[in-house]
Amino acid sequence: MNVFGSVRLGHIVIETNRFTDWRRFGTDAIGMHRDDLDTGLMRFRLDDNQCRFLLRRGSAEDVVALGWHLADHTAFEQIEARVRAHGVPCVEGTAEEAGLRGVERLLRFPGPKGITQEICTAPVRSPQPLTMLTSGWVTGDAGMGHVAITSARPTLLRGYFTNVLDARLTDVIEETISGVKLQIRFLRVNERHHSLAIAAVRGLPVDPVRTRVQHLNIQAATLDDLARSYDRVHELGFDMALTVGQHTNDKELSYYARTPSGFEWEVGWNSVVIDESTWEPSTHQGISIWGHTPVGQTIVGKLDQFRLAARSLARRERTVPALSGGAPLS
Repeated sequence: MNVFGSVRLGHIVIETNRFTDWRRFGTDAIGMHRDDLDTGLMRFRLDDNQCRFLLRRGSAEDVVALGWHLADHTAFEQIEARVRAHGVPCVEGTAEEAGLRGVERLLRFPGPKGITQEICTAPVRSPQPLTMLTSGWVTGDAGMGHVAITSARPTLLRGYFTNVLDARLTDVIEETISGVKLQIRFLRVNERHHSLAIAAVRGLPVDPVRTRVQHLNIQAATLDDLARSYDRVHELGFDMALTVGQHTNDKELSYYARTPSGFEWEVGWNSVVIDESTWEPSTHQGISIWGHTPVGQTIVGKLDQFRLAARSLARRERTVPALSGGAPLS
């Protein structure tokens, strides 16, 4: 059974000790609905789902889990069977853990770069009206936004998500930044242009990013929502990573802010929706048609990035070989 189309990015778990900054960033700058559960737990909502982002106290300052919501129990059991058949350990989530994520059923297993993968069924709807500074966010059957990951072993990452989630290649971007050649592959699991982007330095097994994810994305309902959130990020003093611009492949208009944990947060609008009957993968030269200008980039910051890349040569990137190579799993 192929599960493509039954999978959507449903929630993201972030571990941080910077709760005060995240409250301001998520609520007052980006404009999401916030629920404070206790001193060590906080959730953000984008829609009627109880949870889209779960923040828990911890030192990682990073995304630590991706939650994939599945259309039915059949798809859930198919993915579980694939993972277990290859000897990869799975852990059934407790009722409390599922409740925190706003889902009825939860299973977790190891993922690339140490990002735990969670599959879930039946997201719980919240009766509480949304209180947020935006008119809405684009979610629905295509799920929420996307996650971009840099990797020194991109083939294994692509193999993992192709084998486990039946992800399909949407397109490729090639870009040269400061003489470094990058290749970014965009993977979809439904009609959303991509739920995953995997970036790599061509010809060099290095990873220039400290965090497990380079950025995550959510999609604003209107251009006005995008513009107003951009202004709020500036007004509240949060760092802007890239100014407003338009991407070459999905045509999304977006900007990138820097989160309190250090990875980037993209707010986008009006991305291409894939028609499976006509779409063919292609390669684009350059990330942006216009805009997306780096903000506040200094030679010190550039040197730090090179240092991170050099250090990545000395550490082995965490992978899940049993799920990452060879032919797609049955």
